[in-house]
Amino acid sequence: MSSKVDAMKSMNKKEGLCIAISFMGLLVLASSLLHDYLEGYVINYGLYDKYGIIIGAALAVIGLILFIRNFSVKVNIFKILLVVILVALPATMGGFSYGYYLSEQDRQETISEYDTWAIGIYKSSSSEPFDFTGDNVSNPVLTADDVTDIQAAFVADPFLIYQNDTYYMFFEVLNTYTDQGDIGLAISNDGFNWTYEQIVLDEEFHLSYPCVFKWENDYYMIPETYQAESVRLYKSNNFPYNWSFVKTLLEGRDFFVDNTIFQHNDTWWLFTETGSNDLLRLYYSDKLAGPWIEHPKSPIINGDANISRPGGNVIVFDKHRIIRYTQDYDPYYGNQVWALEITTLTKTSYEEHRVGRAPILKGFDNWNTRGMHHISPCSVSGNGWIASVDGY
Repeated sequence: MSSKVDAMKSMNKKEGLCIAISFMGLLVLASSLLHDYLEGYVINYGLYDKYGIIIGAALAVIGLILFIRNFSVKVNIFKILLVVILVALPATMGGFSYGYYLSEQDRQETISEYDTWAIGIYKSSSSEPFDFTGDNVSNPVLTADDVTDIQAAFVADPFLIYQNDTYYMFFEVLNTYTDQGDIGLAISNDGFNWTYEQIVLDEEFHLSYPCVFKWENDYYMIPETYQAESVRLYKSNNFPYNWSFVKTLLEGRDFFVDNTIFQHNDTWWLFTETGSNDLLRLYYSDKLAGPWIEHPKSPIINGDANISRPGGNVIVFDKHRIIRYTQDYDPYYGNQVWALEITTLTKTSYEEHRVGRAPILKGFDNWNTRGMHHISPCSVSGNGWIASVDGY
């Protein structure tokens, strides 16, 4: 009798051990699966997640095999199914809960690593694109909380387009789960009240600074794609949506940062920064598709972090006046924006000078007191200018 009791105790211990192994395996598997797959946003498992998936699945299978080997499948089939259900449900729920917790922790850490950039609207009643103010505007008009299709850490680098009585804004959205930038879209009927639409361009590499422009009734975009070590041209097949890659315009350098393109005197011009934040290069081409040639005066800025990195689209107004905006990197990134007027621009010569003694943008409101680094002005017929800006 005692031997039978001992055998039962031994069997119960083995049974408990098998259940514990399977439970732990399913717990690890579920938490690893959900860690980078929270709410189905992205499949981007890191090395530790992959280890967790492999180890968790192995433990779950080993536990089940040991359980089956220790007990007759025919005799205990219902018991086995019951045990599997009782083990799988709480283990999976526990794993999902823990995975959710880990994902939220990672998301908050990602957000805390970045400054909370937001987007505002400034206006000017001047005929020149200089004297902008955010007075009487409810800023910011867009924040990371307005983004609905991905989890966003911040929004920045807004470019403004006005077409058919509608304002379109393209901007960087920092995705907290991929830790890279995507290009978002917002729309407004009056330029002051904005509705977020969706992500319109997403690549396997970081995207930002979506320089959007119109040419021959089509819309194009040159976003920053420095991780691809190239300057890439995109085209909208159904504006403002359906952006597709057209051609690589420049490649081979380590960095192409904040690429800014415009046309003047039947020539295309392209500014690009190197990533050092104190050196600005200039290229030109007779055709948008190239070939692109580096200007003989390039780099046109070398060793000056105050005025080298582009800070918005180049404005050509009054037929011949050309304004370049630049973000100030000294003493720290993104603290203010200067305006420079290009006075000489040919294929052999280049000259520019600062407009005024004060920066065109410097944050004074609650949402941008730490700094501003971008402006995209848009002419309002007979009523001055409206501009999308960013700050933090």
